[in-house]
Amino acid sequence: MPDLRDRLEDALVRHVLATALSAGADFAELYAEGRRTRSLRLEDRRVEELSTGRDVGAGIRVVRGSRVGYAYTNLLDRGALTDAAKVAAAAAQGEGSREPADLTRPDRRVEHPVRKPPHDTDAAGLVELAQRAETAARDVSPEIAQVVVVYGDVEQEVVVVNSDGRAVDDRRVRTRLVTQAVATRDGLIQTGYESAGASAGHEVLDNNPPETVGAAAGRQAVTMLDSRPAPSGEMPVVMWRGHGGVLFHEACGHGMEADFVGKDATVFAGRQGQRVGSELLNGVDDATVQNGWGSFAFDDEGTPAQRTVMFQEGVLSDYLTDRRSSHRLSAPATGNGRRESYAHLPVPRMTNTYITAGASLPDDAVASLDRGILCKGIGGGQVNPATGDFVFGMTEAYLVEDGEIVHPVRGANLVGNGLQILADVDIVCNDVAFLQGMCGKDGQSVAAGIGAPTLRIGRITIGGTA
Repeated sequence: MPDLRDRLEDALVRHVLATALSAGADFAELYAEGRRTRSLRLEDRRVEELSTGRDVGAGIRVVRGSRVGYAYTNLLDRGALTDAAKVAAAAAQGEGSREPADLTRPDRRVEHPVRKPPHDTDAAGLVELAQRAETAARDVSPEIAQVVVVYGDVEQEVVVVNSDGRAVDDRRVRTRLVTQAVATRDGLIQTGYESAGASAGHEVLDNNPPETVGAAAGRQAVTMLDSRPAPSGEMPVVMWRGHGGVLFHEACGHGMEADFVGKDATVFAGRQGQRVGSELLNGVDDATVQNGWGSFAFDDEGTPAQRTVMFQEGVLSDYLTDRRSSHRLSAPATGNGRRESYAHLPVPRMTNTYITAGASLPDDAVASLDRGILCKGIGGGQVNPATGDFVFGMTEAYLVEDGEIVHPVRGANLVGNGLQILADVDIVCNDVAFLQGMCGKDGQSVAAGIGAPTLRIGRITIGGTA
């Protein structure tokens, strides 16, 4: 991967920023990126896809009041960068110009070390990793009919320099292995899913071997063959560790992103300092989690990574801001300016969003259910940030009666409202776990860590088929 910091000398960067400011802009920024990716897909013992990619480029942003200009190029020579700066500057439509400030490079607050760079493993080694996961999934049961294993890694170098004088660079590495298994019995088809990933190299697969990932997907699929149609109605639900974080991310986290707040397009707008949830509930967004899936040292605007408290004992604390929304709301800059690539503008996005640990034990949460649902897997759904209303499917769930698991259930949906579930959390356990996701917003996709301990929602509507 090219060393961008060496290619983008200070004199060149200052020239580009000065050009971007030449039409009266208040602020200019250069975001440059080099990226190397690999992906593999193994399906039914065959390698269906094995691809590698490289990309390099830069985006120039200018801001004048509410006006924003953006242009990008996949060439990093002086001419291409200057041309892009001129195109972006044209949107400012102001008068006069100013010079960029002298460059300063802030210290890194956090590191995300990589012990085993993924590109040290060749293509044959990646195939072998995927085969180990597939074999483990199939060994669970002869009822496993199909297995798909997907591997991906990315090595990314980022340089961000702006006209205020901030200059940062960041190296990011992410590795992920996913297994999906399909089991069949008497015409019933059920699917299991498991993944392991981190902002790290292949050490993540030492801690979560392919055999473990594959077997977990196979066991889930086979277990769900014994499922019965889910009941319907309002009842308590225990969300198993990690999976309550999916609800928190989708039904609450997006509504805390400051661009929605600034447009008054979220139920959380104007509620800072108000109690909106249970006193047991504490939720944060934290890009400093070491090797977390959504972690980094600096965001895509050069703001240092940090831990932002969103909810403290149920009281709404801070929104998640990028540079522009921070200024617009007169709110702290939280380091949540993120973008998919140099071809995109930054917007407020979550990093690693999770509910922090409580004091209860997971088994006690299940034992507390007279009649309810234990949810160990949550799938796709829909959420409306403006109202907080959501519907999510459960991929692995169990009926619990008198504190004992009775049998797995299928066809169950969680139907509720983000504000309401925050208020109805009545047990928070001590076993925080994290999942990995790719979060979509404004046509962009970024890596987002999702986490929670086991927790109980005292009442929520289950949409079932029984």
